[in-house]
Amino acid sequence: MKATAFAAACAVLATCTDAFMPAALSRSLVSTNSRATLSMVAAGTPPVADPPVHSASAMTLSRFMLEQSMKNQELQELEALMSSIQIACKTIANLVSRAGITDLTGMQGGGGSVNIQGEEQKKLDVISNDILKECLRYTGKLGVIASEEEDHPVLVEEAFSAKYVAVFDPLDGSSNIDAAISTGTIFGIFEEKEECLVDDDADLAEAQLKCLLNTLQPGDNLVAAGYCMYSSSTILVFTMGNGVNGFTLDPTIGEFVLTHPNIQVPKRGKIYSFNEANSPDWEVGLQNYVEAIKTGKGQSGARYSSRYIGSMVGDVHRTLLYGGIFGYPGDKKNPNGKLRLLYEAAPMSYIVEQAGGKSTTGKERIMNIHPEKVHQRVPTFLGSADDVSELEKFLA
Repeated sequence: MKATAFAAACAVLATCTDAFMPAALSRSLVSTNSRATLSMVAAGTPPVADPPVHSASAMTLSRFMLEQSMKNQELQELEALMSSIQIACKTIANLVSRAGITDLTGMQGGGGSVNIQGEEQKKLDVISNDILKECLRYTGKLGVIASEEEDHPVLVEEAFSAKYVAVFDPLDGSSNIDAAISTGTIFGIFEEKEECLVDDDADLAEAQLKCLLNTLQPGDNLVAAGYCMYSSSTILVFTMGNGVNGFTLDPTIGEFVLTHPNIQVPKRGKIYSFNEANSPDWEVGLQNYVEAIKTGKGQSGARYSSRYIGSMVGDVHRTLLYGGIFGYPGDKKNPNGKLRLLYEAAPMSYIVEQAGGKSTTGKERIMNIHPEKVHQRVPTFLGSADDVSELEKFLA
């Protein structure tokens, strides 16, 4: 659009705003700065730019990790992993934001592509998985990678000093992609119990079995965990066992900037996040709990609101900030629920506990469970400590 045409358009917009919109509504929808800018452009006067954000003073994720590793040399190798993870998150965020215009919505291969859990794969499930694998494998710090989209743990041939095992759900909530609803990536980092080296003449089954033992660790063994949420903004939240911090991607400088330091989940909230359509198949204790909190008959006396996105990352992120409880329980159809212990329930539980919250299966602490298989599922409840404790009493 030529400059004169753009100026004319701005003049029309400013005039229409004044002429056809009630003054009170106009003031509420169009800020003073925006109206001034439109008038200045229409008059041919260059608008005054907003004060710049000084990126040099911002606490970026790269700077944060550098400072943390300087304080604790044991975190130096995690610095390389977090650098790769943030690159992967930026790449996936870009793909997600443009999915509707780059033909990345819909099913992989037009439908029929199924992962090890029997779930149909979206195009971005497969692409996100490949991105994370490629970004992580060249850090030289990983011996094994386990993913929701992989049948078995993957050996990393490029490991120079294999110290860690990475587990991840590359695109949680991918069923929401076509509707442009928030999705996310969940990851967890364990230390290898022993280096995963297999003789050249050993068969693949033996290699997979040996490396499988490195991935099957309880949540208490996690050294880092986090998630990237792709929504109105891209947010990376993670912990290394010393609190939880959140970083928002600033597209103007291409960096994650610290926006949520030292996140603490409220002791009690007023929101419950369950797929209540499944409630007829829940156990009676859970039915009674939900009925109590939504009618104001729970311990707090408050009537809770229901909020459920269907993306664990989005629902847990809201729970971290606002408090309350998130749950994906078992039911008659899926006695162990649908969330995977190793790369969904355990990493998220680690984050929530580090933020002062609590997690449980309803019977035991999630972080205590030793996985028996990579894709093992567990009922999951997590959130505000008081809310989860109240739930446990109903399920006892």
